[in-house]
Amino acid sequence: MRLPGTRYQEHGWEQVRKLLGRCSLLAVRRMDLRLLLDGARETEQLDIYTDALAAELRLAQRSARGDAAGNSYGESVSELATSLAFELQAQPSYWSGLAAAIASEHARHGAFWLQAGSEAMLRKKFNDMYAGLRDKVDSDNYQVATGRDCSPNKIYTYRMLDTAYREIEQLFANWQQHREQVAAILGRAAEGIPIEARQMKSIAGCKADWVIRWSESLERFSGSPGPLHTKSKRFSSLKNSPEKIAALMAEIGDYEALSANMGGVEDWRGDEDEAAAWMDDYLRVIAESEAEEEAPLPDVVDQILQPPEAEDEEEEFDLPALESSDGSDSSDGSEEDAEGGAERCASAAASHDAVQLQRDPALAAADEALAASLSLPLRFMELATAAQDGGSRMLQVLNEESLPIRLAVYQKLLGAEDESYPDAWLDPATGGLPTLQQLAALDRISMPTLRKRRNEAIDKLYAMNKGMQT
Repeated sequence: MRLPGTRYQEHGWEQVRKLLGRCSLLAVRRMDLRLLLDGARETEQLDIYTDALAAELRLAQRSARGDAAGNSYGESVSELATSLAFELQAQPSYWSGLAAAIASEHARHGAFWLQAGSEAMLRKKFNDMYAGLRDKVDSDNYQVATGRDCSPNKIYTYRMLDTAYREIEQLFANWQQHREQVAAILGRAAEGIPIEARQMKSIAGCKADWVIRWSESLERFSGSPGPLHTKSKRFSSLKNSPEKIAALMAEIGDYEALSANMGGVEDWRGDEDEAAAWMDDYLRVIAESEAEEEAPLPDVVDQILQPPEAEDEEEEFDLPALESSDGSDSSDGSEEDAEGGAERCASAAASHDAVQLQRDPALAAADEALAASLSLPLRFMELATAAQDGGSRMLQVLNEESLPIRLAVYQKLLGAEDESYPDAWLDPATGGLPTLQQLAALDRISMPTLRKRRNEAIDKLYAMNKGMQT
């Protein structure tokens, strides 16, 4: 969503929120939260928190998450998070609200921040504080840019309507899977492709009645009431004011059209057939490659001598050998599946790659060139290796696997995005692990080979887990 003067947009806010939450948890470790319960010391504790948070944000500004795009105006996630953190000094009432929330929780559960698993609760309280502060900052900047009155609640309303439009757009695009809900939104049966799906090219073309019916339909199709139909009075007046909804969405659409710097749809639609043909060729080549990889091979292929049995398969790429290291056993003996083992390995895995021989400058340069061609940070392999910390029995199982193979294992078991991943493992463009195609290229192997080695590594984890349970 774009509006005059605003900086915080939904596609980047998720990463800003996560960065502030993580750095806040690190910052409060330098504080005694009991002192925050004393209202007379709020200002003192705010100064301590701000200094500690600023230090953590500086350390994170070169990370994959910190360097990612935070909005469509070119500001990074780190820049937006730092700016919002320092707004606390100008808006101390939000810090007072956080202190009150912590005091209320303390009255019920005591020093809850010392209990196991309390980080999630503490992170949520910081996230709530920054969400409110975000809307306050954007509303102030909106008033400066336009000269019109705007409250934080109105900015939140703009965000809600923009989210509603995106949801309706997705439902229209996938109308065949959501026939009943689309019919409820349109107020008529959806027998074919809704003409509205082609006519609604921006939020300005979204009708207020659709938003009201969409909110009304959510309880039936998702089990929870929509934003206009909850018991909260925040948006309750809007469901009876379609003209107000239409005016707010028209304002969003007008400014997005004014500030857009991308060409029109018609400028690239002519290349659609060419792109489709290119994709057909690409998929054909991939299919042929996979079929060739799956075909049985003779014992000796394109080589004069058989390689020694103990020689690592990766030697064909002339990669420097890695020193193996004995990671400490972090297993507590409890039963856990392979996914749990992979998560512990992801968050504590590193003795294999962190202790290694001096990197060959030529190999480092080749890795940087390869990372650049994949739209990854130049030092991705170096930083991703260094980001690992600690060791475990599970790491010993995977210590012969390359870093891309291990990342492929984590992606398969935990998904592309997980809180346990170091920032250096993430692709700044997506906020998640690199794709399998990127990992295969980083390992200088084909996709089928990557999948095969990934599956073999997962089998090792299952075997280790089974052995620990017996």
